[in-house]
Amino acid sequence: MSLPETVPATARIELANRIVEASRLLVSRGMNRGASGNISVRNKMTPSAMDGFLITPSGIDPAKMTSDTICQMNMAGEHEKNIKPSTEWRIHRDIYLARPEINAVIHTHSTFATTLACMQLDVPPFHYMIAVTGGNTIPCAPYALFGSQQLSDTVLDTLGNGYACLMAHHGMVTIGNHLDHAMSIAIEVESLCEQYWRILQTGHLKLLSEEQMNEVHEKFRDYFKK
Repeated sequence: MSLPETVPATARIELANRIVEASRLLVSRGMNRGASGNISVRNKMTPSAMDGFLITPSGIDPAKMTSDTICQMNMAGEHEKNIKPSTEWRIHRDIYLARPEINAVIHTHSTFATTLACMQLDVPPFHYMIAVTGGNTIPCAPYALFGSQQLSDTVLDTLGNGYACLMAHHGMVTIGNHLDHAMSIAIEVESLCEQYWRILQTGHLKLLSEEQMNEVHEKFRDYFKK
């Protein structure tokens, strides 16, 4: 189908190239493999009309992505002809609709986040850096079929006002005010999940108190948001 005129072509190409680069970075860091995972960034459909977003395509390895393969969508779920968007586009669309301050969404199948997600575990406040996700825990959304509206609904509910959650038997989602923000959180969440998984092997878990985490949140008031 034909969509309205998007942002100027040069700006769109630049944004699409940033998505391609970010997708390849996730692979290089071992956070995705092959065509798994997806990334989107909000943009404007027209100067005066509704928001839209650019999203990675379905089933294409980042090594083979180009700016031309990045898909433009609008909030009605319509997309450009001949470019099939990620099967998880509903998660991205629904986050943008519910959270107007959010401008980027990242979904990965990174090893340790996915391991804990397959155990249906939240990540509790064992380390102060969990505060970068906006809460005192990294919650795990209940399982739902990939690509389904049910999955999008559960992810949105689990995220609440936070910036990250796990997806049971699936992976993780992080969001941010911009792409670098969402990427920084994704990298930090995977690191925290690895640390937590290793601690679980010892059977010796100590957690920070709510008061201690509140102190961290105060310190992190503007963390990653510039």
